Amino acid sequence: MLILRYSPASPYARKIRIAADILGLTNRIEIAGVDLSDPSDSIRVQNPLGKIPALALEDGSSLYDSRVIAEYLDWLAGGGKLFPSDPALRFPALRLQALGDGINDAALLVRYEQTARPEPMRHAPSLELQQGKIDRGLATLEAEPPAGPVNIGHIAVATALGYLDLRFEGAWRAKYPKLVAWLEAFSRATPAFEATRG
Repeated sequence: MLILRYSPASPYARKIRIAADILGLTNRIEIAGVDLSDPSDSIRVQNPLGKIPALALEDGSSLYDSRVIAEYLDWLAGGGKLFPSDPALRFPALRLQALGDGINDAALLVRYEQTARPEPMRHAPSLELQQGKIDRGLATLEAEPPAGPVNIGHIAVATALGYLDLRFEGAWRAKYPKLVAWLEAFSRATPAFEATRG
């Protein structure tokens, strides 16, 4: 059995859990939490960077980074489902995944800056830089919401929006009505989105 090391609030681990559900692989994956503050947690063996998600394989090796794990799961499910083989569809899906993951990257850095440092010590230029990335990403998605059959890009965008809801109280929703409508439709069509809410 595969073992997914995760944290419930991680948007990257959520991306993998949703992908596994869509691909029909949930019965082949055990979900195991991680304590990143515990130096004895085996996550550091499964991923030398000590980051989640990590996927422990049956042969004792592991994969890490949500992009790698998602592509592996797609391959395991027969390929071409979340990662289209046709280049005309594949590269837009990968680009959309990069946009969703990039929004997550920036949101995580904003969250860290806001929670790890007392307000007088927060670095305003860093916060503004990361918030600008989030805002430009959301504006791009509002202008052209994800379309077509569900692919890895759709999942990455949905988990990014879910993380913004979780950590920033959905403040993005007032400015991006098309994206709100898209996420609501994705959520209705993808039961794992609600089931994996952090």
